[in-house]
Amino acid sequence: MSETRAYFHNIRDTLTPNTQAFIDGQYCDAADGAKLENLNPATGEVIGTFSHCGAADVDRAVAAARRVFNQGTWSRAAPEYRKEILLKLADLVDKNKNELAVLESLDAGKTITDCLHEVGTEAPAFFRWYAELADKTFGKIAPTGDDALALIVKEPAGVAGAILPWNFPFLMAVWKIAPALAAGCSIVVKPAEQTPLSTLKLGELAVEAGIPAGVLNIIPGLGETAGQAIGLHNDVDTVSFTGSTEVGRLFMRYSGDSNLKSVGLEMGGKSPFIVLDDAMINDDLIEHAAMAAFWNGGQNCSANMRQIIAAPLVDEFMDKMLKRVEAFKLGDPLDPDTTIGSMITAEHKDRVMGYIASGKTEGANLVVGGDVDGPGHFVAPTVFDGVTNDMTIAKDEIFGPVLGVMAVKSAEEALEIATDTDYGLHATVFTRDIDRAISMARKLPCGTVSVNGFSEGDIKTPFGGYKQSGSLARDNGTEALEQYLQTKTIWIATQS
Repeated sequence: MSETRAYFHNIRDTLTPNTQAFIDGQYCDAADGAKLENLNPATGEVIGTFSHCGAADVDRAVAAARRVFNQGTWSRAAPEYRKEILLKLADLVDKNKNELAVLESLDAGKTITDCLHEVGTEAPAFFRWYAELADKTFGKIAPTGDDALALIVKEPAGVAGAILPWNFPFLMAVWKIAPALAAGCSIVVKPAEQTPLSTLKLGELAVEAGIPAGVLNIIPGLGETAGQAIGLHNDVDTVSFTGSTEVGRLFMRYSGDSNLKSVGLEMGGKSPFIVLDDAMINDDLIEHAAMAAFWNGGQNCSANMRQIIAAPLVDEFMDKMLKRVEAFKLGDPLDPDTTIGSMITAEHKDRVMGYIASGKTEGANLVVGGDVDGPGHFVAPTVFDGVTNDMTIAKDEIFGPVLGVMAVKSAEEALEIATDTDYGLHATVFTRDIDRAISMARKLPCGTVSVNGFSEGDIKTPFGGYKQSGSLARDNGTEALEQYLQTKTIWIATQS
């Protein structure tokens, strides 16, 4: 990266971020004028304030979304028109990537390197991919006799709600907005209260791209106010939620207590990283193992924190992993040399440190890591060995940089431990035997299995979980469109 720490600090010092809600094509205060503070988790300093929206603001946003949906200026427009506008939006995101990345880094404590990749590379690619898909969603004609013509068509679901997490704020916004708009829906988006700024900037870019007023609305606020109001709203047709399993349960209840809207859930995980006895413990495997655990400070729902290693390979694995952990650099997230940022809040850091304490109390061996003194909410990359499957750190989703190494005697034991969880989001398997790889992949009850490398797939592959990690809905791929489309049969009687 050619840009320096000073370059990104200069952007930070000259930013004037949008901090109001974006409703019906305009920035506006919350109806009652309420504000919330947002803090820089890497320093603990106040960045500023932003609109604290509630039910009245959600009502305004949903009314605008419904009005424009019924008018058809977006929902019934030629798909080529939606495609053109979304391609313009992709270009604008790319043009503004440095400002967006700095906003994201300040809000979330994420490294500027990660933010630039997610905002400047992945997000425009997602908008372009779904833009190109807008005119490629086909219906079907069912076989009939001469007395009828049976059309099966796909139509936009209506008004969508999107509830976003704080760990990948802008990218998760795009994961939901791009397919929803490509399908022809209007959408009401609630960013996480910790990280609203980059998503709020998207409203400005949407206006510049030419998205009609009311199609995209962004409502910052708390989950128990704005988020709940979206979940309970009787004029929201579908909701896509990414966040904790605990809150995902609430959205299922909100649906039942309102209009039975469809709910797509992508939630927590406790994903295994399995190294079978024929694997080679080389630099490539160690890099994947380290990033599976410590990417984004471990604040990742698909993080592979349970590293299940064939017993004969544990010593070699630990030796190389500890050398790799030493190479991580914590510090100023706006410094391109920094490789791990901060925890999102002081409360979340305390939660992670509580898990580290429980690991020690329950008998696991803390090899390296733990608390970091100084400003901000940093936790050093932490490695335990001697972890057993009955320990809290082996069962709970920690959502921080805490890796637990578990030795196993066989592939069967590895599979037994890997599947002994309420979650089912992701798994990684390393082996040089393709038959064993396929067998493990088929037996692991999770939404994504990555073989010989930690990966969530790419834009073309659906992402979501089994069991308490998610619902049948998926983000990414053509499958993401299904959350925002409904199927209609048109049966036409004909006369010969």
